[in-house]
Amino acid sequence: MLGRVAEFLDGRAPGTPCLVLDLDVVRQRYRELREALPRARMHYAVKANPHPRVLRALAELGAGFDVASPAEVALCLAAGADPAGISYGNTVKKRSDVAYAFAAGVRRFAVDSRPDLENLAAAAPGSLVYCRLFVPDDGARTPFGRKFGCSPEQAVSLLAAAGGLGLVPHGVSFHVGSQQLDPSAFARGVRAAAAVVGELSARGVVVPALNLGGGFPVRYATPVPPLADYAAAIQGAVGECFGASPPELAIEPGRAVVADAGVIRTEVVLVAERDGRRWVYLDAGRYGGLAETENEAIAYRIVSRLGGPDGPVVLAGPTCDGDDVLYQRTEYRLPLRLRAGDHVDILSAGAYTASYASVGFNGFAPLAVHCVDADEATG
Repeated sequence: MLGRVAEFLDGRAPGTPCLVLDLDVVRQRYRELREALPRARMHYAVKANPHPRVLRALAELGAGFDVASPAEVALCLAAGADPAGISYGNTVKKRSDVAYAFAAGVRRFAVDSRPDLENLAAAAPGSLVYCRLFVPDDGARTPFGRKFGCSPEQAVSLLAAAGGLGLVPHGVSFHVGSQQLDPSAFARGVRAAAAVVGELSARGVVVPALNLGGGFPVRYATPVPPLADYAAAIQGAVGECFGASPPELAIEPGRAVVADAGVIRTEVVLVAERDGRRWVYLDAGRYGGLAETENEAIAYRIVSRLGGPDGPVVLAGPTCDGDDVLYQRTEYRLPLRLRAGDHVDILSAGAYTASYASVGFNGFAPLAVHCVDADEATG
């Protein structure tokens, strides 16, 4: 476990369940991404963890932000973000949402449909437009499916029409799915986007930018390819497709910035034998921040400080809902002497946990969040 986080948990003994974030780790992961892809403008995906202190730490480092709602715009501005560095990446938005963001100074928007483009023209005239291209997300642990993105033909049509609507056709964007385990997925996305850029160029429409989205993975229960492999795949494909005239690049990492900074401390509520299997019920479950355990997509590292022999367990949350089961198929082992009241810690849990927690399903409070930063620790 992270040293500063462990000191906070041992010294403060906060109520459980809770998420503790080390802001120095957030800064370090941001710097690592900047070093790996130095030419790429970075827009942190706020949805991964919107805690004000996370946003403030990143804003102080000069990060941009990827937002999906007026509330996220407001959070970024309150944290000191430059509105010129905010990109509104959600392609499903109300015209009133666009108007709010535009009034706040946001000038970068993604689209993937004609109605959304027309909303931008009406509510955000003169803004820079990215068109989100659908690309396969094979290899992602949490794929997007077909909810977002359009065909190459639609992307060409939308960007070609943008100028006539009073907007600036600025670039092509794509997303290869969250927790993408195949670096070559980014290369395939670059090639698909380059084909759209080429077709637009043939029509006399120049789009100078390429947004690679997010999807950079972190290590959970199993290893993942190193960040250098993703950077090499991206840079190789950009060189192959654009040669000596590369586009402006942007990335939208979320998980890769904050996941490793966080630990969720839970308390064991109950240990019971059911049909020959040992069930361990924690006070954090699917509705309390562990939504990514759905279909066991994300297999967190889960540890106990108790020693002694261990054995297999089924892990479940505390609510009165049959779907609030974390892991039945993925193998986890915990000490045989684990009892109610003992602590179990979930590592690399800084992303898509507190932001996914319900407001109070079954009366359980949302996941509490505490931040530690150097010698300072606050809740």
